[in-house]
Amino acid sequence: MKAIIPVAGTGKRLRPLTYTQPKPLIAVAGKPIISFIIDQLLEVGVTDFVFIIGYLGEKIRDYITTAYPDLNSAFVNQDERMGSAHAIWLGREYYADANELFIFFGDAIIDADLQKFIESPESCIGVQRVEDPRKFGVVEIDDDGRITRLVEKPSIPLSNLAMVGCYKVKEVNRFIEACAYNLDNGVQSIGEYPLTDALEQMRRWGIELKPITVEHWFDCGRKEILLETNATFLARPGFGDDDPPPYDNSIIVHPVRIGENCKIHNSIIGPNVTIGANTVIEDAIVNNSIIGDYAQIREIILSQSVVGNDASIRGVHKSLNIGDNTEIDLGV
Repeated sequence: MKAIIPVAGTGKRLRPLTYTQPKPLIAVAGKPIISFIIDQLLEVGVTDFVFIIGYLGEKIRDYITTAYPDLNSAFVNQDERMGSAHAIWLGREYYADANELFIFFGDAIIDADLQKFIESPESCIGVQRVEDPRKFGVVEIDDDGRITRLVEKPSIPLSNLAMVGCYKVKEVNRFIEACAYNLDNGVQSIGEYPLTDALEQMRRWGIELKPITVEHWFDCGRKEILLETNATFLARPGFGDDDPPPYDNSIIVHPVRIGENCKIHNSIIGPNVTIGANTVIEDAIVNNSIIGDYAQIREIILSQSVVGNDASIRGVHKSLNIGDNTEIDLGV
């Protein structure tokens, strides 16, 4: 079984963090987003991976080839960003011979039973109900639960059932034909060629597509969702540090995940904090945050924050001698 993972996006909603770090490599609970995806697919028997890279693609290639040296993987560049269907179509030579194809977008963590996808006799789409479906590809279904239409980011949604970024395609050659049909005929939505429209073309050709509701979907494109996802996984077994080493005059409030060779002095860390390797934290309070590798955090209180690799932050240190009946406001 083969999988294709598009990771060519620029991660605009997480800038400036993604100016130098591709979103799929951002660590959640100490693990890059893309590793969640690869590990899930390996567990259900996927043997071949195709990655569509673009923006900062060499960093993604370097990580995968280093972290998964035995992975049977291919990398395809999307030099011109024309949408997800275009990106997937570019890699067709690597999966055209597959009996079944998993498509998994590389910027979200999906907590789903992929065995349901494996066992489905039809092509299937992972879905979940959302509050504002205008931001997503949307699935419309009839009273029997059959898909009657797929629409990309509808201005007036007729359904709140959003596609979450995981798919299994059985009719692989017909899928390639659907992508090519839309590209050749200029069938676009919002100025590009989304996967939604290719799947809708397959449906029009009479191919049945089955919706499968996923348990949890973490769309890590916004800071608040990224931090919520980090907290969720840190609370699960195997992600947080159960017994971190002692740090100098510091308090660790679980759950946390602290990388190797960190130096923490006179600080309070946690809860819900992930810290990358070789980071220095002194005279600080950090909670509900993600801190990258080789960062330096001094004399500051951080909450609900995402700090990138090699970043340096120093707050304001004050020494006060305050007399009676004094009121001081240190806010800016």
